[in-house]
Amino acid sequence: MLRTAPVRILGERHREAVYALLDADPVGNVFVASRLSTTGISGGGGAEVWGHVERGRLTALCYSGANLVPVNAGPAAIRSFADHARWRGRRCSSIVGPVEAVGDFWEQIEPAWGPARAIRASQPVLEIDGPPAVPADPLVRRVRISELDALVPACVAMFTEEVGVPPDSGDGGALYRARVEELVRTGRAFARIEDGRVVFKAEIGAVTSQVCQIQGVWVHPDLRGRGHSTAGMAAVVSYALAEFAPRVTLYVNDFNTAARATYRRVGFRQVGEVMSVLF
Repeated sequence: MLRTAPVRILGERHREAVYALLDADPVGNVFVASRLSTTGISGGGGAEVWGHVERGRLTALCYSGANLVPVNAGPAAIRSFADHARWRGRRCSSIVGPVEAVGDFWEQIEPAWGPARAIRASQPVLEIDGPPAVPADPLVRRVRISELDALVPACVAMFTEEVGVPPDSGDGGALYRARVEELVRTGRAFARIEDGRVVFKAEIGAVTSQVCQIQGVWVHPDLRGRGHSTAGMAAVVSYALAEFAPRVTLYVNDFNTAARATYRRVGFRQVGEVMSVLF
């Protein structure tokens, strides 16, 4: 049982209740569950987990870090989280989560936090839990640490193309490079590299025992339309299923018709939908 305050900052003593909520939707909650497995529920680097309490029980969460992510949050929880967020002030670079929850949250918080730089109102969540439907590119492999200098510019190009701003403008790229390096060192960065040029790349950004999430899918602009993304994704999915988790997920912008067609060919199916508000 928890005290009756509507919003509480959660810690390790709330682990059982927190994971009961996260495990109810392993795909939808893979990012938050993965982050908490690394930092703990008490968080790290300034991140917090907020809990919404009704009748003494935890009914919803909100992960508050670089991303703000509501979990299992209905109207009452969103109202409480928005009030708390308004009081705390904006510390995140994005709000990401189920369409209805994020839409409701943004409607309430926009007067205080707005305007947004961009709103991605519909991002289908996709999943695959079996072998890819197309052959994998045999030249896609784990990136070696010695190839970091080739990979980082490709990651920056992907991020800038996807989000609309470069990820390395604040500190000269040191923090972003460190994040990419961590993915390489943990064996979660995959690419086809030819003569020092990244042809295709993708990373496994979030991992739990049940699900892993692919991110950063990118093909060199000069080489698009040649099937690299389809075969490359099939390779990454094969690695993911064999080595990380029995289910693989990602989300994609609804307007990215080329990417959505690629994922369908590989064998992904839609299982949900999220919304992102970017600052």
